[in-house]
Amino acid sequence: MGAGTDVIKIRGVERLHGTNYAVIPDQIEAGTFMIAAAATKGDVIIKNIIPKHLESITKKLEKIGVNIEQYDDSMRVWVDGPLVKTSVKTTPHPGFPTDMQPQIAALLTLASGTSIVTEGVWEQRFRYVDELRRMGADISVDGKVAVIEGTGKLMGAPVKACDLRAGAALIIAGLAASGITEIEDIFHIERGYDCMEGKLRAMGADIEKISVPDSSAKDGKKEAV
Repeated sequence: MGAGTDVIKIRGVERLHGTNYAVIPDQIEAGTFMIAAAATKGDVIIKNIIPKHLESITKKLEKIGVNIEQYDDSMRVWVDGPLVKTSVKTTPHPGFPTDMQPQIAALLTLASGTSIVTEGVWEQRFRYVDELRRMGADISVDGKVAVIEGTGKLMGAPVKACDLRAGAALIIAGLAASGITEIEDIFHIERGYDCMEGKLRAMGADIEKISVPDSSAKDGKKEAV
């Protein structure tokens, strides 16, 4: 009892029975593809989503200059103009999700002006910043606040995913950067995204998963994209 309120009460039963249940779409995966489309100035339709669940992400992207058209269970995302600065603060649901913070930070490195990203949920969420700096990003961090000076461009570089969402942010940065980006430790990314490189490749991305020598791995190889 109590669905939709601040308190949910559960009374235990002796046994459970079977039923059918449809798992809701992953708003973070959808949001990641929205930002990937924006960073590359693409034109993408994302299907099998619940637009209401993406409201906090949608509002921020529109402020940055991203065009979004919503349908019943899909959304079109495209960019036909400049990207501009904004401020982002992560908060618990229904606010802007912390799991989208690295991805939107990667996008803001391509926007004009100074953007402020404040982390209001998790500690050590800015570990990916050093990797983006390798790609030419101008980001400074002070505690839970990151100041991003939009350079409008990124350069390909060898980088390493330090966690799941950081890895997604590096893929977005790599898609938008000039040159080749190689991302190591993609097991973090694969923990939360199913065949991400395949989906991006189907959308026109030049991305592939490769095996590289690694003496620390059992078979002497590790994977990168």
